[in-house]
Amino acid sequence: MERIGIAGVMGVLALACGLVLALAAAAEPVTLAAGMLLGVGIALLMWVAQHWSRTPEPEAEPAPPPAPAAPRVEDLLGAVDDPLLLVEGRQVVRANAAAIRVLGEHVVGDDVRVAIRHPAAAELLTRDAIAEGNVDLVGLGAADRHWVLSTQPLGAGARLVRLSDRTATRATERIRVDFVANASHELRTPLASLIGFIETLEDANGPDEAPVRERFLKIMAGEARRMQRLVDDLISLSRIEADKHRTPSDAIALGALARETADTLRGDRTRDRIELAIEDGLPPVSGDRAQLSQLLHNLVGNALKYGDPARAVRVKVVRSGTTMIKLAVADEGEGIAPQHLPRLTERFYRVDAGRSRQAGGTGLGLAIVKHIVERHRGRLDITSTQGVGTTVTVLLPIASEHKQGIAAE
Repeated sequence: MERIGIAGVMGVLALACGLVLALAAAAEPVTLAAGMLLGVGIALLMWVAQHWSRTPEPEAEPAPPPAPAAPRVEDLLGAVDDPLLLVEGRQVVRANAAAIRVLGEHVVGDDVRVAIRHPAAAELLTRDAIAEGNVDLVGLGAADRHWVLSTQPLGAGARLVRLSDRTATRATERIRVDFVANASHELRTPLASLIGFIETLEDANGPDEAPVRERFLKIMAGEARRMQRLVDDLISLSRIEADKHRTPSDAIALGALARETADTLRGDRTRDRIELAIEDGLPPVSGDRAQLSQLLHNLVGNALKYGDPARAVRVKVVRSGTTMIKLAVADEGEGIAPQHLPRLTERFYRVDAGRSRQAGGTGLGLAIVKHIVERHRGRLDITSTQGVGTTVTVLLPIASEHKQGIAAE
């Protein structure tokens, strides 16, 4: 209706303009000028009316974004770290990079039973493709590797075969079981001795049995101290493991700490056995003083126990490169056979169990050293030559300049 009204007004104005112009053609000049002005005004009114009546053009809607391309099967398989096989029927049609590393490049196109050559996997892989399941595999890729093979149906005769590496989990579980068994054994042995001697003493009441009681009490005191050392080492190891993700932040003068340790361990029989070689002007290391002191006591103490009692134990603290301080503890003793070296830092592992117990060892000393070095973000190396001796080397990071300034203050 609004458009019709405006259009009608425009028509009337146009007609009036025509009449005025027609009359003005025969009129006087003044009348002609007035008519011309009236015509111009009417024309302006017509332009304004036409402009107002124009309907605004609708704004164009933005074009929708292009649809993302569907991910390729190869991209989906490659995004998973575990070995994956896409199987149609019994043929492997796709394999990700992890599967090729473990099984070989030939697996694509092979029968899945040929791709995964393992007796325990054959039954699961020959089932109907719609069936789910999993099975444990040992020895695939390497003799000590543990895997869990699982299958997931995808429809249309296809299924996804996945290999999940459980080697680290199984190793951790084995370590835990071995630790509990070894700790129980280490505690049970002195406890059995204490109980047996106590029962013997209960029946030894005669005056002539005083020497026997004295000898038994001495043995009992030694067994009790052995248990105390074992419990202390277990608690210490637990605390170190609890803090292993927190990097020590103090600046420690390792040379001065080595001198303190040597002075503490020097006894009447070992006073001249410890030889120190400490470089002058060494910067401090970033560490935990109590743990580094324990590390030094364990290393120097082991060298004194198991080295040749007639020969020196050499303790050297020097700079190694621009970022590390090297601590080396060397003895001249029987040495250690090569097959034992990789296991020396295992808990309760002993090269000679009888000699270790006789020397008062708990079997946890080097395990504690290893965990202290790991917490300090350092490196541990043990070398030994039979008939020559053993050297334990520890590299620890130098403290930052800010920490060194605080230590100097």
